[in-house]
Amino acid sequence: MTPDFRRIARPLGIGAVALLVEYLLLGTQQFANAMTLGAIYALIALGYTMVYGIVELINFAHGDVFMVGSFLAMWIMTTVFGLVGPVTNLLNLVGLLAIVMFATMLGMGLIGMFIERVAYRPLRHAPRLAPLITAIGVSFILQNIIAVAFGPSPVNFPQIVPADKFDLLGGKIAYLNLFIVILAVVLMIALQLFVGRTRLGRAMRSTAQDREAAELMGVDINQTIAITFFIAAALAGAGGMVQGLYAGSIKFDLGFYVGLKAFTAAVLGGIGNTTGAAIGGFIIAFVEVYATVLGYTQWSEVAVFTVLILVLVFRPSGLLGQQLGERT
Repeated sequence: MTPDFRRIARPLGIGAVALLVEYLLLGTQQFANAMTLGAIYALIALGYTMVYGIVELINFAHGDVFMVGSFLAMWIMTTVFGLVGPVTNLLNLVGLLAIVMFATMLGMGLIGMFIERVAYRPLRHAPRLAPLITAIGVSFILQNIIAVAFGPSPVNFPQIVPADKFDLLGGKIAYLNLFIVILAVVLMIALQLFVGRTRLGRAMRSTAQDREAAELMGVDINQTIAITFFIAAALAGAGGMVQGLYAGSIKFDLGFYVGLKAFTAAVLGGIGNTTGAAIGGFIIAFVEVYATVLGYTQWSEVAVFTVLILVLVFRPSGLLGQQLGERT
């Protein structure tokens, strides 16, 4: 049981400090919840920041790509494997998670490439407002397709991971929370290695820096942008799967709310900066969770978007972003 530091510290006149310590240091469950939520936000925010870095497009449909990923993972689990409840055998569970994760990421990556080819590539040289409006249109299309296919009501997501927990610093943490955080960290590290050490990664960085110069140096711009959308959508698909496992249910408008918070995370970290997007995802999650912990549940989303406004006012480039001149 967590000790009541407020009662102990009041005679010393430091009750407020003790309260803060209790919430921030001993609130192990809240910390785990914030880390889990931050991992999901980070996976989605990476897609926002990658697409913006390459084509300077705020892809407002990306949150709904995440939502479609959760439904695709649910469909694979229920229809292909017939899963409805926990899988108790560890080897079977790991194998199923790996297969479903791979299939979901592959499927969403291909959908992301299709969206880029059909909706965004024809507007690449159009005024910036045109692809922005198109992104909003794609968002509504994805929402309505899922609403027609699965209905407007929440849909149960198969809880194949047992609800077992382990003790940590006086709190009980679910193994699912640990899995989500580790998965997100592994995918983020893999993305950093891919972008930093592979030929395609160098092509992506050169395209983000100067598209025309990259093309003159032999970079296939269309291929590079298509791969960027594939990776962004694949990460969103992974986020959609773990969101379903974590929340237990999914809905056709899930991507709107989660996508806005992930976009806030990308802006907070520095739009176009993958490391900043990941850090921003965890910061936004901690703001949201601890606003709830402190008794301001109804104000948690207000706190999140207040952070966005403050960042845009005082540091528009984000925490790790850089001020860059307009491309010509």
